[in-house]
Amino acid sequence: MAKKKEIKTNAMRILESMEIPFQHYTYECEEFVDGLQIADGLGLPYEKVYKTLVTVGSSSNYFVFVIPIAEELDLKKAARVVGEKHVEMIHVRDINRVTGYVRGGCTAIGMKKQYVTRIDSSAKQRPTIIVSGGRIGSQIELAPDDLARAAQAEFADLIK
Repeated sequence: MAKKKEIKTNAMRILESMEIPFQHYTYECEEFVDGLQIADGLGLPYEKVYKTLVTVGSSSNYFVFVIPIAEELDLKKAARVVGEKHVEMIHVRDINRVTGYVRGGCTAIGMKKQYVTRIDSSAKQRPTIIVSGGRIGSQIELAPDDLARAAQAEFADLIK
């Protein structure tokens, strides 16, 4: 029986081209499930798994925030760290148009355009974190500083 070929995502190709080490995890999934369900399915601690959220600011610019899956983005803090009056979550139907990714497979690495990206500062306290690998069914584990480098992101206090 032939070995199933690993499907590389754009995010994985970018990490490889930057020589950034990462661990790839896959899980069976046909449609969107939240990060808590993914962590449970893979047996991962919630505080190590991060989700990628996309917002639009009062300037109509888009901003990307990476926060722990069990936490909630503080929209006031988020707006402040990107210099906006306010930010709000984009509508689910706009995720693919804005990012090039689908809901549940969105990652800060390799979006259609380079958006201002912030990673919650809690990530700095961990040797590695886990984020979406760029498609549903794919997660990648890497050092927070490597994620920041690949996503051209900075760290900030983002959660409630």
